[in-house]
Amino acid sequence: MRIVALLILVLPAVLATYGIKLMRDAFFGELTTIFLHIVVQFIIGLVLFIGGLYFIGGFILHRDRKRQLIKGGKNNRYSN
Repeated sequence: MRIVALLILVLPAVLATYGIKLMRDAFFGELTTIFLHIVVQFIIGLVLFIGGLYFIGGFILHRDRKRQLIKGGKNNRYSN
């Protein structure tokens, strides 16, 4: 079961890393063969990067809320 959870977290990280690579290549003018234009390559890379970052951030936020590690809310020692 932990292997499946690890794969679920690794896949978005790999996609985000590939998105960074696509954006870097577009910035330096290296076109990947599957894309027709450098701007399209940059936009796809940006979408992959933001999507991977969003998924991993959402997972961490969900886990912390489940363990009640988030600051704020009704049962918080910092609220009045």
